[in-house]
Amino acid sequence: MIDIKDSEKKSWLRSTEVKELLNISTGKLQNLRINGILSYTRIGGTLYYKYKDIERLLDSKS
Repeated sequence: MIDIKDSEKKSWLRSTEVKELLNISTGKLQNLRINGILSYTRIGGTLYYKYKDIERLLDSKS
């Protein structure tokens, strides 16, 4: 479903990268966080998401 080569994968993605990858809005991403569907880590003012968590989310929806 996600067309990214293994060598290009990052372990952690920023919010903008996740929104582009999933083709979702800022509000939808926020809802995923609030509802505990997608975990994240905040460092300073930046939110980071584990790539593996995003893969699991997509696998569970298919």
